[in-house]
Amino acid sequence: MSIISTAKENKGMLLTSIFFIAAGIISLAIFPLTLYPPHLAIIGILSLITAYGLLTKRGWSLYSVVILFFMATTLALYTLYYVFEEDVIVNITMIAYLILTWIATGYVAARRTKLEV
Repeated sequence: MSIISTAKENKGMLLTSIFFIAAGIISLAIFPLTLYPPHLAIIGILSLITAYGLLTKRGWSLYSVVILFFMATTLALYTLYYVFEEDVIVNITMIAYLILTWIATGYVAARRTKLEV
């Protein structure tokens, strides 16, 4: 199934894929600025792979969404714990990333029957 027909058919999956594309690009852009922590590169690459899987309705994309859910939750909570009172912008960004990750995971899990196996 083509990506364009998927986008026309299901706007929710398109928005979820756009979120994962944006999260992947931002993670990879921040990667060299934060002295190359490997977890940011892994999250960025996996986010881009997940976005591709959601756009093409692959069955394995549900598993990568669940993996990203746990990785993003751990990263955001760890960052919030250690940078809580120091940087307000980082706190707001991590809270937004955490909430959007939870929403995207819930949406994909609710629509898992639409993904091909």
